[in-house]
Amino acid sequence: MSNESQAVDDVVNAPDKELPTSIHIPMIKGEMLQLRPARLEDLDILDQIDAFYDASTITGRAGEAERSVVTSWVRDSVAWSLGDVDVEATLYAHGHTRTISWTMLKKVAGSTSPDDLSPIGMIFLTRVDAWSRSARIQVVLGRDFRGRGYSRDAMPRVMTYGFAAAPVGLNLHRVWVTVPEKNTRAISVYQSLGFTLEGTLRHALWDEENSKYQDQVIMGTLADEYDPVRALDTFGMRMNPDNPGVKEALSAHEHSIEIVRDHHDGTMEVRPKRATKDSGKAALAGADGSAEAVDAAATAGSDAAENAKAARHRHRTQAEDDVNEQWPYPERDGDAATSSTSKRAWWRRLGHGRDRDRSQAADAES
Repeated sequence: MSNESQAVDDVVNAPDKELPTSIHIPMIKGEMLQLRPARLEDLDILDQIDAFYDASTITGRAGEAERSVVTSWVRDSVAWSLGDVDVEATLYAHGHTRTISWTMLKKVAGSTSPDDLSPIGMIFLTRVDAWSRSARIQVVLGRDFRGRGYSRDAMPRVMTYGFAAAPVGLNLHRVWVTVPEKNTRAISVYQSLGFTLEGTLRHALWDEENSKYQDQVIMGTLADEYDPVRALDTFGMRMNPDNPGVKEALSAHEHSIEIVRDHHDGTMEVRPKRATKDSGKAALAGADGSAEAVDAAATAGSDAAENAKAARHRHRTQAEDDVNEQWPYPERDGDAATSSTSKRAWWRRLGHGRDRDRSQAADAES
């Protein structure tokens, strides 16, 4: 095993659950931009592109406070990559959490060279915690680059790396975000990426613009429920097979769409969760006998139409529950890789939860 792989492996498998003294930060490629490990000199560029403009609306902190926090993140990330971590000087004490920073690079307009790139912002995994296997994700963009889809391109790819099992990724179990309640645009983006509302911190932030306190929204997603393929597809983007964690993510994605069963005849159906109009009729056929019956019911009056709609909803809801909650299905010949009793067990097979399983086994033996 290489030193870089060993360093990442140590992040999630150290017996004392403490982070290693160094880590390799990979390059990540998107469709509209590239992510490279952040450098100290990149901090000056953030001011040039006005990255802290309206920070109080985006993060709930004033511009100067946001600049100070981002500076600490970049310094911590660079120090960690160099193996030169000063625990007393880092933003978080005791060395239990760290930060990974990438600079977001966009191809210069009009340039014919693929290497002619300019910084447009940064993306961070902060509070990387080996004990709870969690991290917070945040994006800082220049004023003129907001609302153009760059966050939607970068975030799923960074999260794919974070969720991937060691030694490829960080083996995270949870990724979370915080956002001021009035930043409804960001909340909508996070929801479209697969984040779930987990709660709010009441009056946790000061709304400088309106001179009052505001709530801070907490959103998160877990390794066994996040699907980067779907997150990117929502915005018409594709996975890059060269990025870290993509092969594992594609394997989990295929697993999730192949186990939807039709319980009425016991056959396995390969069907995505988002059904089309035609596939919706085909799905309902299993509930009431035929697709023609759906059309007949829909034209027989409002009551019949409502009954048909309810039947369609019950059928689709049941299929969705099979995927997200129970996931039971028979093992197919020659396909042992997709036979498991739960999606969480599937992720454990890919490497997640290994320490916890070993710890439970040790407790049982003692």
